[in-house]
Amino acid sequence: MPSTFHSIETAKRSLFTQTAALNTTGHNIANANTEGYTRQTVKMRASIPMEAYGINRSNVPGQLGTGVEFDAIERIREKFLDSQYRGENTELGSWTIRSNTLDKLQQIMNEPSDTGIRKVLDNFYKSWSDLSKDPESVTARTIVKENALALTDAMNHMSKQLSNLSADLTSNVEAKSSELQSYVNSIADLNQSITKIEGLGDNANDLRDQRDLIVDKISKIVNVTVTDTDQGYNVNMGGQALVAGFTPTTGINGAFLQAAFASNDLQGGEVHGMILSRDQFVADYTAQMDNLANTLATGNISVTLPKGSVLPEGTVLNGVTYTGTNRTLQSDLTVTVKGLNGLHQLGYTQEDKDANGNMVAGKPFFVASNNGGTITAGNITLNTAIADNPNAIAASLRVTGTAPTEELVKGNNTLASLMSNLKLNNFTSVSTGNTATIDSFFSSMVGQLGIEAQEATRQTQNSTALVSQVETMRQSVSGVSLDEEMSNMIKFQHAYSAAARFMTTFDQLLDKLINSTGVVGR
Repeated sequence: MPSTFHSIETAKRSLFTQTAALNTTGHNIANANTEGYTRQTVKMRASIPMEAYGINRSNVPGQLGTGVEFDAIERIREKFLDSQYRGENTELGSWTIRSNTLDKLQQIMNEPSDTGIRKVLDNFYKSWSDLSKDPESVTARTIVKENALALTDAMNHMSKQLSNLSADLTSNVEAKSSELQSYVNSIADLNQSITKIEGLGDNANDLRDQRDLIVDKISKIVNVTVTDTDQGYNVNMGGQALVAGFTPTTGINGAFLQAAFASNDLQGGEVHGMILSRDQFVADYTAQMDNLANTLATGNISVTLPKGSVLPEGTVLNGVTYTGTNRTLQSDLTVTVKGLNGLHQLGYTQEDKDANGNMVAGKPFFVASNNGGTITAGNITLNTAIADNPNAIAASLRVTGTAPTEELVKGNNTLASLMSNLKLNNFTSVSTGNTATIDSFFSSMVGQLGIEAQEATRQTQNSTALVSQVETMRQSVSGVSLDEEMSNMIKFQHAYSAAARFMTTFDQLLDKLINSTGVVGR
């Protein structure tokens, strides 16, 4: 038999439950715009009925219910969508960095344009052509010198920009490692707090939201996998543990992430994109620019020296040493020389004779600024002797007489013409052995960069679309819909009002029973 106050207790349970539902609805509405918030719902269930099955069960028909109660407030979240989101977010982080880096490389190359390396090279070759028209002109020689300096300055500047970009990526890896360490520490702390709260029987919904949001942010930085254990999340980067329950990995820095990249544990995210961009893209184009500069200066080229040319004393070509009277070529001679430097050393300058009375031969045109090291885009410079005295530029391949009365044939432009035609000559790459013109080497590099940048942009756009799609699906499950919450609010409000009215009704019945019965005849 139910007690006299059974219905009062039923109404009380309903009031408590609907109040919890209204409070939760208010909490959802308040956090509709909170990043990482997951909507919550009150899990209601019918409370245990009045009488259970047993030998002492009363004979009153039916199993009288006792109302409603709630046993938990839960988040509405789908782990599968979380996993999908984090995987796509990792890809997006990597491709975004790669795309940004390639865009910066395109700005450094600055091609096609009227101010890039190609234009400076054209001006350099053209100045040699102008010199061939007036080989004795100091003005023409000075223009050759200035265009050579412009070329070396352009290569030096580009090399410096590439070096700075590499250094920026390295510093960004360090910055991201500090951010990652902070997130890892936070997850370990949250694991401990969540475990304590849920050990008391409650769901730590808001703390779980904070933890999931941090994992989402980590997934943009590095690839992660998450395992939910009794001690909270275990977070791994490939085979490398970042968080194990209450214990975070310490010492996360640039070297740590570089080692993870080398071991293939780091396979995605912004840090992956940074290291890949630095070690692949920037390093590759730096090496190509270094090769371009070295090939221009010292790469093998085949040139034909016209009949009548007089080679400098002691010149060795094709294994033959030219000295004395055999210095004068009796027919056209096709030879292989070491780039522009080697060709320049076959000609004669307008400087004074050497100690033996021979005309002064050309010096290496380009040198390394670090005193004789390998020529690179970063150190290529015009020979100081030429920079200080344009007359040290060799333009002629003809002399008359013999030492000590040897004299330069004034107005001869043979070497200057050969120099201007180097624009069309094939050079053998110092580093790869491939053969092409300098313009072709540079065009190949620019073309490669354009294709890589286009592919990175395409992949970034695809990843952005996938992340957006998964996030939309996730929000459809976990996001707060104000329309839905307002509907719930009205529903819970009416339920609360009805429960209150139910309690008032039974209060009146009890009042009649207690205060108005047994008073007949008084």
